[in-house]
Amino acid sequence: MIEITDAAAKRIQTAMVDEGITEGGLRVGIKAGGCNGFSYVFKWEPTPSPNDEIFESSGGAKIFVDPKSYKYLDGTVLDCDPNMLSQSLVVRNPHAKTECGCGLSFGM
Repeated sequence: MIEITDAAAKRIQTAMVDEGITEGGLRVGIKAGGCNGFSYVFKWEPTPSPNDEIFESSGGAKIFVDPKSYKYLDGTVLDCDPNMLSQSLVVRNPHAKTECGCGLSFGM
């Protein structure tokens, strides 16, 4: 399971409106690379892929996660830090043993 906090849901929905996106959701995944071995990937998608895990906030924000990424993201909380200028999404991943200062890469 991946939890989407109310703050993250609001940020996702605001960004969708700003980008002119009316359908779909945010793909959250991982790829090899970054300072610590893995990097988080965010991308707008109009529909989920057939094997995706789909998570929806109480406010209706949706995220799509492919099976490979889900192994590393299960138990994660997707949040938003309102104190940051860009109100960036924050990934609280219980599997991460190390994290980059920017919060976009992690090690296992």
